[in-house]
Parts: sequence; structure tokens; C-alpha cells
Amino acid sequence: MNKTTQRLGILLLSLLLLAVSSLGCKTAEGFGKDMENAGEGIQKGVK
Repeated sequence: MNKTTQRLGILLLSLLLLAVSSLGCKTAEGFGKDMENAGEGIQKGVK
């Protein structure tokens, strides 16, 4: 493989990892908000 092909492959892999990691963060953030809302609902039900 020549250097241009290797650099392009590394760039594409880096962009893919960046995209996947940013999606994962948003999913975890949404899950955290859902859990917080569920906890608040339980607390209101106990009172």
C-alpha cells in the first residue's frame, strides 16, 4: 500500500470512531435523563 492510501484509511477510521463515540454519548445522556425522570416519579409516588 502506498502512503496516500494508508493516510486515507486512517482518516476514515478516525472519522468513523468519532461518529460512533458521539452517538454513544448522546444515547447515554438520554438514558441518564430517563432514569432521572423515573426516579423523580418514584419519589413523588412515595410522598
